[in-house]
Amino acid sequence: MEVIPSGRLELLSEMEEKYEKKDKQYFVKLLDDKDFVIRCRAVCILVDMGGEDVVPHVANVLKNDSNELVRHEAAFSLGQMCLRSGIKPLEDATRNDPSLFVRHEAAVALGVIGSQDAKETLQKALEDSSEQVRDSAVVALSNLKFMESMCKNDRFAKLTGG
Repeated sequence: MEVIPSGRLELLSEMEEKYEKKDKQYFVKLLDDKDFVIRCRAVCILVDMGGEDVVPHVANVLKNDSNELVRHEAAFSLGQMCLRSGIKPLEDATRNDPSLFVRHEAAVALGVIGSQDAKETLQKALEDSSEQVRDSAVVALSNLKFMESMCKNDRFAKLTGG
């Protein structure tokens, strides 16, 4: 059983208050917290608050966080935002992240966004050393093809993109 670091529960309570006030800057600062759990939560909360202004912060986490779980959460979250500005950071992670866990999620997120702009990156991911990443690229490319040729319901495509 994990021992919860002192202060985490108090900080989570404070985070709830700041969330109610929609204090984005507070959560941006938490992206540098020493506790990876707090950083994961901060990513999720920022994405929930939404907006193009959040993308650079989440993209920075995806590129630079030391913890692969936090980077994975950032990739997932960028996909859920479905903003074109998330494509380049996700492409970079699909190509270059040292963790197969993150490369896999970044590829899936590109499929969820559904932009044909990501097609070349996903085709390249078919050659990744990891079977999980290759499989994720297949799923994402299938969604791109579906959206390009047959999709009548964008929401359905987003739900099935990964």
